[in-house]
Amino acid sequence: MKDITIVICSYNYERFLREAIDSALAQEPDRTVVVVIDDGSTDGSRAIIESYGDRIVPVIKENGGQASAYNLGLEMADTPYLLYLDSDDVLYEGAVAQVLRAFESGNYAKVQFRLSVIDGEGVRTGARVPNSTPPAGCGELLRRGWLYPSPPASGNAYRVSALRQILPVPKAKGRGIAADFFAIYGIALLGDVMAIEEELGGYRVHRKESGAAPATNREVGLSIANCQDISEVVHAFPHRWAALRQLVSERLGEELPERAIDFSYEKAHLCMRVYDATLWKRWQWILCDSRQYFRSIVANPFWTVGKKVSAIALTLVCLVPSRRISDQAVLYIANPLARGAQGARS
Repeated sequence: MKDITIVICSYNYERFLREAIDSALAQEPDRTVVVVIDDGSTDGSRAIIESYGDRIVPVIKENGGQASAYNLGLEMADTPYLLYLDSDDVLYEGAVAQVLRAFESGNYAKVQFRLSVIDGEGVRTGARVPNSTPPAGCGELLRRGWLYPSPPASGNAYRVSALRQILPVPKAKGRGIAADFFAIYGIALLGDVMAIEEELGGYRVHRKESGAAPATNREVGLSIANCQDISEVVHAFPHRWAALRQLVSERLGEELPERAIDFSYEKAHLCMRVYDATLWKRWQWILCDSRQYFRSIVANPFWTVGKKVSAIALTLVCLVPSRRISDQAVLYIANPLARGAQGARS
């Protein structure tokens, strides 16, 4: 029996798929099973998957969305640990070896590691996610509503026995329900989370090239997520939290707070209200609607005092009369990737 299953979930990402598979196959081959789930792709993904023969476990299925791929990957896992790798991301050399050593050092429900933010060509941008390290006791903080700092999907490995208490993901209700959201945060209620400081993989930021409307400069500048603008973050997050609360109540018998506290969500509100806004609208936001935003900074259990002071100071720059300076401050708050681009335009 091997130790960890890497489940690559893919849909129409033939441009990146081979790089993802190769990075997974390079990880401790004697201890790793690589499962590639194609979720009904209509591009050349299937031919790429078939070219690997028995080096991987291929699964070709009808399109059912991320939740169906996550559920099937967990169902297939016959190892103590599991890592979901998005097909546009990569693992760096030695990533799984470090993850397995971390699991073996304690009874952890999840081991997470930082991801380098890379561009469409795989070049490191200099940014990384997450920027903060979660403290011990993530579960207790989550029970108070605080979402702990976590990398995107590809930076998380799970103890399968714990993950099966959270998944399978229920059929999505409402908008923007992401399967990885359930796994990343629900797992913290079932055991300790171990955070590796090193960047062990690449999180690729790009825009879909086919069938998608061109992204505006505002969308590219303000959002680090792929093909998702700030307004979608704001609208989707409450649905995700409500769905997680329901799942935790039904499966674990626990009640999470009605409202979550998350700086990423609050800064999305800031962007919608302040970016490219008149001076009056910017002051109106800070005087009337900024309470939750500043609470997510001042009471943040994951940030140092220095980081809190810096965030507040940078936010106050948004109130200067110059819209150009205000917008630059918003870009620095919202998305580290925008900083280089902003400097290049100046």
